[in-house]
Parts: sequence; C-alpha cells; structure tokens
Amino acid sequence: MERKPVIILNFGSQYVQLIARRVRELGVYSEIVPYYESLEKILRREPYAIILSGGPASVYMPKAPLPDEGIYNLSIPILGICYGLQALAFQLGGKVERAEKQEYGRARIEVLKEDALFEGLPKGFEVWMSHADKVSELPPDFYVLARSENSPYAVVRHKEKPIYGVQFHPEVAHTQYGREILKNFVFKVAKAEINWKMENFVEEKIEEIKGQVKGKKVICALSGGVDSTVASFLTYKAVGDQLLGVFVDHGLLRKGEAQEVEGYFKQMGIPFKRVDAGELFLDRLKDEEDPEEKRRIIGHTFIEVFEKEAREFGAQVLLQGTLYPDVVESAGIEGAKVIKTHHNVGGLPERMSLELLEPLRELFKDEVREIGRLLGVPDQILRRHPFPGPGLAIRILGKVNEEDLEILREADAIFIEELKRFGLYDKVWQAFAVLLPVKSVGVMGDVRTYERVIGLRAVDSTDGMTADWSRLPYEFLDHVMRRIINEVKGINRVVYDISSKPPATIEWE
Repeated sequence: MERKPVIILNFGSQYVQLIARRVRELGVYSEIVPYYESLEKILRREPYAIILSGGPASVYMPKAPLPDEGIYNLSIPILGICYGLQALAFQLGGKVERAEKQEYGRARIEVLKEDALFEGLPKGFEVWMSHADKVSELPPDFYVLARSENSPYAVVRHKEKPIYGVQFHPEVAHTQYGREILKNFVFKVAKAEINWKMENFVEEKIEEIKGQVKGKKVICALSGGVDSTVASFLTYKAVGDQLLGVFVDHGLLRKGEAQEVEGYFKQMGIPFKRVDAGELFLDRLKDEEDPEEKRRIIGHTFIEVFEKEAREFGAQVLLQGTLYPDVVESAGIEGAKVIKTHHNVGGLPERMSLELLEPLRELFKDEVREIGRLLGVPDQILRRHPFPGPGLAIRILGKVNEEDLEILREADAIFIEELKRFGLYDKVWQAFAVLLPVKSVGVMGDVRTYERVIGLRAVDSTDGMTADWSRLPYEFLDHVMRRIINEVKGINRVVYDISSKPPATIEWE
C-alpha cells in the first residue's frame, strides 16, 4: 500500500529514527532517506512534509552534508531540527558558528510569538539541547518564535513559507511538549492525514519475512530478552517450523537466567535448543580489557557457535533481535559516529556463511513491546529490563573471569530482587550492577578491608536513545547497599550512578 509520507532527511543523527518513530506514533507514515535525496525522488512520493534531522557535522566545514537547496522552493512544509536548523539557516543566507557555550541536556525556552507550532502550549517549558554550533545571524525573511538563555534563535520560521527550525530536539522524551510540537507541525502546518498504525507494520513485516526466507531454514539467536523473543515470535508467525531458536549460554548471564529462559520457550512452543558454550567464551575473553574488543570477540564467537548449529539444522538464515539504538551506536547509519559496537552489529565478522534477518532493525524497545503484545508474547517477558548481548562481560570493567562474574551475579541479583520487592522494577526502564576495576579501604568488624566496588545504575527512558538517572528512594538504596556489602564476599563499597545519557551511555562499556 502506497502512503503519503513525512520524509526525514538523515544527516547522521543518532535520533533520526526517533523522529520517524514519533511521526508514526501520531498515525502518519514516515520514511528516512539520505540527506542528498534528489528532488525528483522526493516529489515522486508527494510528501506531507520534510524534516531535516540533526547530525554530528558542522555546516560551515568543507564537504559538510547539505540537502539540495531546491527543497526550500517546493512549497512543502519543512522543519529543521538542531543541525537541520543550522543547515537551512546556512543555505538560505544566515550565519552559523561555533558556540562560546555549548549546550547538552535540559534548557528552558521562552515562546515569544504565537504560532501554529505552539498551539495549546505554555509560554515557557523545558527542552533537550545537544549542540556545539549555533545560528548567529538569521537568514533574510526569518524571524524568532522562541529563545533560550544560550540560544537566541531556539525556534525560527520563514515570514511567508512554512519553513521552521528548532535548535532543540522535540523528538526526545526529555523535551516537554515535544510530541505536541511535532503533532502541530504534522497536522496543523503540514495538514497530514492519519495513514499508519503498528498493526500495519506487523502484517507487512510478516509478508516481508516470508519473501526473504522463502523455503530456507532460519536459526534464531535467542537471549530470553524482549528483542530476540519478539523477533522469534514474529518470524515463527511467518515461517513456522522452518525456525529453530538457539539459546547460547555463554557463561556471562545473570543468576538463574539460563534456566528461566529455557522454561519460557518450552512454554511458548517455539522450537528451542540450548547450547552450553561458557568455557569457550571465557577462554576467548581471557586477559582482554578493551570494551570494544570484548564486544567484537563475543560477536565473532556468537556467529561461530551459530554457524555450527546452523549447519546441523541446515539453516541458511540467522535471525537477530537487533534494534535501531544498536545500529545507531555502532554507526550503522550513514553519517553517524561510533559510540560503542554492539555484538550483533559492529561485532559481526565481515564474512560469514549466514544471511542476516533483522525484522526489528528500525524499531525501538517500547515499539517492540507493543508488537509483542499484538503477537501474544507473555507479559513477564515483555516487562524484562533490557540486557546487553555481551552480557556481564561489559558490566565487569576490565578483564573477565569466573570469580568476578560470581561477585557481579550476586550483587545484581540482590539489586533486581529488591527493586521488585519494593515495587520499583516496573517504574525504571533499566537497572543493573557494575563491578568496578578499583579497590577501596573499608572497615568490617574493626578490621581494615581493601576490597572491590559495586556501581548501581538505574535509568528512566522510553527508547534507550536518551535516559535520565532514576531517583530511587534513599531508604531503598541504603537497604540494597547493606545487603550487597553483607552478603557478597569481596565488596566493601557501593556507589550509585547519577549520569544522564547523553553525555554518558546507559551501559558503562
């Protein structure tokens, strides 16, 4: 079915898919295309609007990514976001330069003029900034709609044409009224009509999987988490017993996780096989400290194990639960910068014998949960916090060994157990423990100790692209700290991570 889209020109932003997802949440189909998409191809789709994404470049640098200037004469509504604002300002005769004071995180904007973009919104609210450059002079025929303390041109528009620019990111959850701003742009400025819902995605993806797989057998990389489980359910709907779910116990799992996962899949009736490869993974990781190399080792070893299982099953296709944040952070979209290599994206060998099937590649965690509910995936799986494919190997900073894995498993299990007991587990997006590569002096029973440190991390998010630290009650943290120090041998100090993303990432490695 051909739908009129909102087209998003991608300049390498980590949030580009989040923009598309926000538009789809409004019920309007959206497509991401390269920033250099030709006018002919854009016009052929008859888009409701064009959105210019953010990006890591500077518009004034040589070979900076810039769109065809003809888009500004198409009479199609345009919204430039962050770098997108700077690009349109630069191309239309304004000035962009390095900011004296860079902005990352929350800022407050003041709305100066009434406009359809702000219909129904207050005169001031918090937004999420992430930029080092700024518009220092507006192009001709533009005026200011809103400002912040550090951004005098926080929101601008053309006097006659429906061309807007915002310096902040309305697509991220931490911008107040960001959804309403996009909604006003899509419906009040661009006059779009509702033409998309998640049920469409499921139906179309099942047909797409059938078309890709045809008569081939598929081996599924099961972790027991939301992503691989929903991917397997979706693919099972398409190909039935052509699918085999393989769960690799790589020795880097949380306490009791292998038994729990096996029970889930036997209950759901999806063909399932458990492979014990803990010794192999630990041997490969021996003496390795670099987090990127650990991820690559785990990715290569995963594929090696799956290729062996695939040969026995006669499969030609490897199904993975890769999500869009994995792709973005591994620089899997054009123009993006590598943040960390995910074992199932940048960690894959350049040559392997299996064709990849990644049906969730353009989705975010909460979208995947919604698909899971539509497919009938048990709620206890959908509610599980995200768990990285490399497992506890990237929650032990430095070398990985069995002794440290046991310390971390026990501490992590206490943290999660108490989150559930206090009714906090479903109120945070992700929580876990990290074993730090430092020792500190302590005192236990009047005796000096010199032992390890556990870091606790809990964040609030909707998609994993941005996150803020969870304000857990002090009495809860105090209780967890006492249990960990009293019950986990080798730990005498517990710290709590209060970093947001950005500038930090959710995981420590």
